[in-house]
Amino acid sequence: MRIAALDDESGQLDLIRLTMEGIGHECHGFSDGKSLLRELRQQTYDLLILDWTLPDVQGPAVVKWIREDLNSRLPILFVTNRREEADMVEGLTAGADDFMVKPIRVAELEARVRALLRRSYPAQYEPELVFGPYHFYPHSRTLKVRGETAELKHREYELALFLFQNLGRLLSREHLREAVWGLGAETPSRSLDTHISRLRTKLELRPSNGFLLSAIYGLGYRLESIDGTDFTTLRDPQPGTPA
Repeated sequence: MRIAALDDESGQLDLIRLTMEGIGHECHGFSDGKSLLRELRQQTYDLLILDWTLPDVQGPAVVKWIREDLNSRLPILFVTNRREEADMVEGLTAGADDFMVKPIRVAELEARVRALLRRSYPAQYEPELVFGPYHFYPHSRTLKVRGETAELKHREYELALFLFQNLGRLLSREHLREAVWGLGAETPSRSLDTHISRLRTKLELRPSNGFLLSAIYGLGYRLESIDGTDFTTLRDPQPGTPA
């Protein structure tokens, strides 16, 4: 997962980043609200961890901007020195999803992040993921389309799975590259576009099959369900394994 962390204390920011990386996530740190807000206009993240009091803005104002101006459902966790009940109420009312009081306890932070990600992205924790005719089996890294196994290379499978897990979300090019190739990987500029093109063809991602994979100029890509079906609620009651 790709996580953003906002805290003006460098030591706290380093602790959050190291903790997130320790449980397998990419973490991008920001020390002021203006930098984060500018980044959120161009990039996408899976979760935000933020402090309350910052040099240029208050945490609740950041949350309201994300919810109202960006119209984003990005999961948000406050990690702050504020400890009064009224503070918790204000933060959650602004639109945050969870609230944790400093000093940071690593085990608690890990547990809260894991729980928040499970609630926010349930599709990523299923043994079989079903999106109409597309059936993903993450444990064996297999994709079947109408019962037939799709012949996908490693990164094509990773990209397809990530797109379907984030159905309906606009994903920045950088977000997609990090998710599939890893942070800091040397990726040719056209490699992502080539993989997207191959998936469109191999998986027949077109409106007649119920899905549309669109390029959003200057930002990234979005995979959408044509009829608006929320596939996070449609799972096989008895997940199987590929034959």
